[in-house]
Amino acid sequence: MPKIPQSVRNLARKIPTKLINNVHYHTTSSKSHQNLSTTRRLNLNNNDSKLLWCLCNGDLHHARQLLDEMPQRGFESKIVTWTSLLSKFAKEGLVDEARALFDILPDKNVVTCNAMLGGYVQCGRLVEACGFFERMQEKNVVSWSSMLNGLMKFGRVEEAKAFFEEMPVRNVVSWNTMIGGLAKNGDLVGARSVFDAMSIRDLVSWNTMIDGYVGSCMMDEAKALFDRMEETNVVTWTTLISGYCRDGDVWSAYDLFRRMPVKNVVSWTAMIGGYSWNGYYEEAISLFLEMRSRGGVSPNVETFVSLAYACAGVGFRGLCMQLHAHLITNCLGYHDDDGRLSHGLICMYTRCGLIDYAELVFLKISRIQTTQCCNTMINGYVQKDELEKAKHVFDVMPARDKISWTSVITGYFNVNRVGEACKLFNDMPKTERDAVAWTAMISGHVQNELFSEAMYLFSKMQMHGLMPLRATYASLLGAAGATAHVDRGRQLHSLLIKTHATLDLILGNSLISMYGKCGQINDAFQIFSNMSYKDTISWNSMIMGFSNHGLATEALSLFDHMIKSRIKPNSVTFLGILSACSHTGLVDEGWMIYKAMSDIYGIHPGTEHNICMINLLGRAGKVEEAEQFVLNLPFKQDIAILGALLGVCGINEGNAEIANRTSQRLLELDPVNAAGHIVVCNLRASVGRYGEEGMLRNEMRLKGVRKAPGFSWVSSGKDTRVFLSGDLAQVRDDDM
Repeated sequence: MPKIPQSVRNLARKIPTKLINNVHYHTTSSKSHQNLSTTRRLNLNNNDSKLLWCLCNGDLHHARQLLDEMPQRGFESKIVTWTSLLSKFAKEGLVDEARALFDILPDKNVVTCNAMLGGYVQCGRLVEACGFFERMQEKNVVSWSSMLNGLMKFGRVEEAKAFFEEMPVRNVVSWNTMIGGLAKNGDLVGARSVFDAMSIRDLVSWNTMIDGYVGSCMMDEAKALFDRMEETNVVTWTTLISGYCRDGDVWSAYDLFRRMPVKNVVSWTAMIGGYSWNGYYEEAISLFLEMRSRGGVSPNVETFVSLAYACAGVGFRGLCMQLHAHLITNCLGYHDDDGRLSHGLICMYTRCGLIDYAELVFLKISRIQTTQCCNTMINGYVQKDELEKAKHVFDVMPARDKISWTSVITGYFNVNRVGEACKLFNDMPKTERDAVAWTAMISGHVQNELFSEAMYLFSKMQMHGLMPLRATYASLLGAAGATAHVDRGRQLHSLLIKTHATLDLILGNSLISMYGKCGQINDAFQIFSNMSYKDTISWNSMIMGFSNHGLATEALSLFDHMIKSRIKPNSVTFLGILSACSHTGLVDEGWMIYKAMSDIYGIHPGTEHNICMINLLGRAGKVEEAEQFVLNLPFKQDIAILGALLGVCGINEGNAEIANRTSQRLLELDPVNAAGHIVVCNLRASVGRYGEEGMLRNEMRLKGVRKAPGFSWVSSGKDTRVFLSGDLAQVRDDDM
């Protein structure tokens, strides 16, 4: 008998002797029902079902009687029947029942033993597999290969190498098992060494080695091996296509896909999934349509998982519903044991804002609701501000992770419930508080204009030894810009340089905006000029910075450069340009830009654009033209538009009639509008009608109409002080 490696013997000795020699059952009725419920797919006849029932309940005597009563179909065929039944039990995870059957079989052969050994290996009971293997009276190459596979499967690489060396005989399956095991355990050099040492290779050998390279993203090595193959099959091509897609090289994958001699549903699905996971959603859907019309291939569940994410990315609600309807009519929704398809549908519906449909799918899979499904549902509720439902899912979900906690915390901040968000963060296990959770807290406070608290949380985050994320800095830079605290902004910038070697697009845009709002326009332009890549937000931030500082010429020049750089402007771009023209009185340029919005770029002017034009005309002394502009607007006048027109009436004298007409229209829309009342009072006073002015002010007090006082702030190195209009508070020199 060949020598069994000592490592395998050592593993075998860990099994209690009782477990090897005898089968002890401490089953209960509930366990029996549980085991039987998992065997509905076994398609057992009446006698086999009775046999399984006896095995589940430990009734070995009756089970043996059932074996003896089986119809006589010849000695060999009976062993085949028993072995097939044993293998069927083991594959369903009923290893104890399979072992009980094995022990009561009157006759066994090496195939029967291999079936039992394979059951142990497949179910991860490696120690018992080693013990069983050691006690086998007869072993063949299948026995040794099965044991080798088990050792590799559970990372016992050194034992597997020794075991492989001790094998009395090897076939191509043994060699392939060794290659695949080494590759999956990260030893690609060793796997390639075994591959090169093989005297005879089959397609599985090549495919296994290529799969190892693909799994480690070594696409050049995988492609080189692929080019050496004299014969390939659909697995070879599909493995390489999946590897390129996983590596982000979608077009190399597509080139291979088009050159494939034969395609099946797996290869089509691999390419559709590759498009979807890399953000090419329209291409994924188009390829699916081609698959159905020209490929003549029926999709499987994996195809629809990829399509669900593609439909979510496209965002067409009708398309999402069509996909779900197709699943229902073809009964594919029933083949979702792991819940991946249901999670894809939930994700699809939540991203498209169809939270009710997502909820229906979620409730339907109540028995297999994974943490991932629950998190997706929580995010969907948070996006729709249905926080109570999100909290309910959070409270009842079987297991929470850091994503669950962070999502609900973010939801509370989104609806301005800061106290509850902070309480939830304090209740969050400290092991779950990663940099993302701290960033959510910081961003939430910034979002609710609690800037000092956000900076305090930032310092606590650093005290806990967590490295701030780029999103952390982006949020805090926004806070520094909102409060015009340039010193704090510079400190964050300096810290950012120390912790991150390069600035990404989001951070660059944040710095431009911060420096622009803090009045440091030259610093903002320097950041802008040094950016290797600029998107629309970059250009808009810089244009808005020039505009806010009255640098209309620079803003217009930058807009020209933006167009020449083939960056498409959006509504924010035109808002910045129109604002710049308004600040400097460039009426002709303003009209030209305003008309170009819709005529050339197809952007319909919004309320803010129209207000800029009103301010532009009013500041240029063309109040009558501003009123005519308002009257000619294609939509009904609203409070913001009339308020802007009323504001420019006070810039020049002689606009009393326009101001009177505008204030009357404004008060019709908003009877408690403070600005409208103040203008009417001033008009009455300007013509000496003081009695009417007094009556109107009394009426304002009765209605509770009050003008919001103006305020300003002064930032020192330690704090920011806010001063209201008429405030008598004084700040000492030593406070600054």
